[in-house]
Amino acid sequence: MKANVLVDTSIWIEYFNKPDSRAGESLENLLREGRVFCAGVVLAELLQGAKIEREFKLILESMTALPFLETTLNTWIEAGRISFSLRKKGITIPVTDIILASLALESHCLVFTLDPHFNKIPGIKLYTED
Repeated sequence: MKANVLVDTSIWIEYFNKPDSRAGESLENLLREGRVFCAGVVLAELLQGAKIEREFKLILESMTALPFLETTLNTWIEAGRISFSLRKKGITIPVTDIILASLALESHCLVFTLDPHFNKIPGIKLYTED
């Protein structure tokens, strides 16, 4: 059985702007296979980038149709633990990426991203394009 995939904002932006790109085509395949999950932080980042109301509504409809991973108290604690341990090593990663990583770890999802920050987070398994 193939693992589910938590898709980072960077991939969604690529998909919406360049659907024929390699990342866009890979995401399209994952969507067809029903393996894509969404997280609140990704939804918020995408919505904030909408240029007009119609685009906002389209993003909202598209993203809320996907299975959604909810943050829990444990998600936040683990995000804090991950960030704390990385900062002790001199590595600072945006909290949005840390939250996404924490959700991926607790949900046993791969992370599909263009962001190199995720390579620095212990235990994260990245989705590699087909």
